[in-house]
Amino acid sequence: MTDKQKQWILIGAGVFVFYIFAAAQPVPVETVLSHRWFKSLESSYPGRNNTQDEKELLPFFLGSRTAGHFGYVDKDGNFTVNQSLKANRDVYLSPLNWAEHGPIPDSIEVRNPLNQPVVTIPGGSGYPMFLDNRMFLVSGAGTALSALDETGNILWTYDFAALPTVIDGANGLILAGLLNGTVEVLNSEGQRIFSFEPGGSRISVIYGCAVSQDGSRLAVISGVDLQRFLLLERYGDPAGGVEYKVIYHEFLETGFRRPVHIEFVDNDSRIAFERQGGLGLYDIRSRTSSMLPLKGQIKELDDIGNDRLLFLITAQGKLDKRLVAIRLPGTIIIEAPFKSEYTFLGRQDSRIYVGGNMTLASFELEKK
Repeated sequence: MTDKQKQWILIGAGVFVFYIFAAAQPVPVETVLSHRWFKSLESSYPGRNNTQDEKELLPFFLGSRTAGHFGYVDKDGNFTVNQSLKANRDVYLSPLNWAEHGPIPDSIEVRNPLNQPVVTIPGGSGYPMFLDNRMFLVSGAGTALSALDETGNILWTYDFAALPTVIDGANGLILAGLLNGTVEVLNSEGQRIFSFEPGGSRISVIYGCAVSQDGSRLAVISGVDLQRFLLLERYGDPAGGVEYKVIYHEFLETGFRRPVHIEFVDNDSRIAFERQGGLGLYDIRSRTSSMLPLKGQIKELDDIGNDRLLFLITAQGKLDKRLVAIRLPGTIIIEAPFKSEYTFLGRQDSRIYVGGNMTLASFELEKK
């Protein structure tokens, strides 16, 4: 038996364990998790898909930036894009667009999930980024952000005072956390409408940020020694100027010196974020924070968390991974180990997608 065959067996066994434990138990009351399909990216290559609805397609990426595999898959496990990342190339994926480019981009072809060309961006302009269903370019130095129209023309350019370390977008807003410890919010015209320095730590840098779907709240992870979690809410009349004020903050021990996972989940009623020793959960309605201990480092975090269920993947070492299901507000109901160097976790409506190395599996939340 080859090492590759052994790897497939280990991955398959891990997903099987997940299926047995997840599908056999209520998750939660009157909701079960049912297995739908299990696909090899290699055996399905190049893949076929008959749908013409881009909304049904989920972007995925498995691997490293030097040896990755990416594409789009529909709910039945059919692919519109299923290909390996070319040498010395990078790829940026979103639900609406994707683009592959080199370290010094020539012209960049933006394509949609059906693998149809959308627009070609002239060479030397920067690196593509897709946020909030919009196209952007990041300058070669990384400190300038340009918004593009549908034809690839630049609408506006904003120069940040320092290198952005994390960035998010929603409801026409761009939220950027900078290396100098500043948070900046841009509106849809590229104008800065808010700037804030959290401070309170020995080293000032922003390691995580997220904006709620309606743009009314900002979540931030800032600093090292001590690291902080902050929640800001919008107030004031947009016509007369918008401000955000801190309504909650919490120290998170020494913290990480890298970007961390942070998401608004459960219809924007909670914030899930990575913290030392586990997962932080903040309930916006009750204004309470809790910490759920986890084994290993969070590698993937569900960015939806609906149906009062939140999924994530943790890692202990290079190969030991664990798929975790959490019933909100904070009870672990599934811990399914599997072996894989690389992982993927996606969620689309009631579908959960789990990936390991060159394998994708799909599960569905069903009411019974």
